[in-house]
Amino acid sequence: MSGAEEAGGGGPAAGLADAIPAGAGRGSGWPGAAAGPAAAAALGEAAGPGLPDEAGLAGARQLQEAAGDPDAPPKKRLRAAEAAEAAAAAAAAGSGKLEERLYSVLCCTVCLDLPKASVYQCTNGHLMCAGCFIHLLADARLKEEQATCPNCRCEISKSLCCRNLAVEKAVSELPSECGFCLRQFPRSLLERHQKEECQDRVTQCKYKRIGCPWHGPFHELTVHEAACAHPTKTGNELMEILDEMDQSHRKEMQLYNSIFSLLSFEKIGYTEVQFRPYRTDDFITRLYYETPRFTVLNQTWVLKARVNDSERNPNLSCKRTLSFQLLLKSKVTAPLECSFLLLKGPYDDVKISPVIYHFVFTNESNETDYVPLPIVDSVECNKLLAAKNINLRLFLFQIQK
Repeated sequence: MSGAEEAGGGGPAAGLADAIPAGAGRGSGWPGAAAGPAAAAALGEAAGPGLPDEAGLAGARQLQEAAGDPDAPPKKRLRAAEAAEAAAAAAAAGSGKLEERLYSVLCCTVCLDLPKASVYQCTNGHLMCAGCFIHLLADARLKEEQATCPNCRCEISKSLCCRNLAVEKAVSELPSECGFCLRQFPRSLLERHQKEECQDRVTQCKYKRIGCPWHGPFHELTVHEAACAHPTKTGNELMEILDEMDQSHRKEMQLYNSIFSLLSFEKIGYTEVQFRPYRTDDFITRLYYETPRFTVLNQTWVLKARVNDSERNPNLSCKRTLSFQLLLKSKVTAPLECSFLLLKGPYDDVKISPVIYHFVFTNESNETDYVPLPIVDSVECNKLLAAKNINLRLFLFQIQK
């Protein structure tokens, strides 16, 4: 053992203590002097993890008192306040719950929330929830850049990243609070509890089909239904309510009746189409999609698509939409009247609502206007943008006079 270690009692704490000028106290000019005994407590903590929590909390209180001393210079009060926060955090770290510590370890590195479904990881192991992962890939496609991990900046893609099943299982076992009764349940059981078991879950009256607007907790449902006035309404009153409800279903029924009518046409064609990404030649390039030429109903066609109707910077918008255009590439001897619709491909899980469009193609008017691709929401649009290609199915119905 060296002479310095023998004199100071040995260890790093002695070296740190020697670095403090003699007589440094509350009235001295040394920057850390305002801490007083708390500085010694902090130094003891640096020497090793042996300090009890009480000592750490006492040191934090002394630092807070120094931070609130009106006679101290402003810089000294600021340093004391920062040291007090650090000391309090260090004292509380040892008493934190295991679930809280796991939350910070298993959370998504983008949204900082626990993943609700699939968990992906980059090649260096940083975690991303499925929604953020898809969003990063979609943003990179819009900006014509390589998608990168927000933590380590390594390249990410569907082929480079993989799911982390261990994290998914661990997250499913962590407790989460029910939004209705505020009780704790494992995440894997929470959805079932909220839908079927929770006595405080929001439910509706069984007479909602005849116009009862009541919403309330499940444990009050029996009392409400016993006193509900809607079963005692007259027939005329109920007819008015039912007429309003029927109006909301007429459009949906009209759509499906139109589809059934189209299926009875003599000339029907369909094909799988693959939209491939391209860039415009503008100074600020824009992303657009186009399919190779394909043949349906003995005619040659092409489909084009664009994001947010060619908005200048769609990557800056949270709302994402796709619109498409159908072009007739072959010559026709007479006007060709068609109905058409796009649906998801056989191997995709994107949610697209069926919408029928009509157009009369001629040699002079051989392309439709851009019409919306009826995607459910921006999340589904990001799924399409994140893919290498967009695979959909086109149906064409030729209307004959």
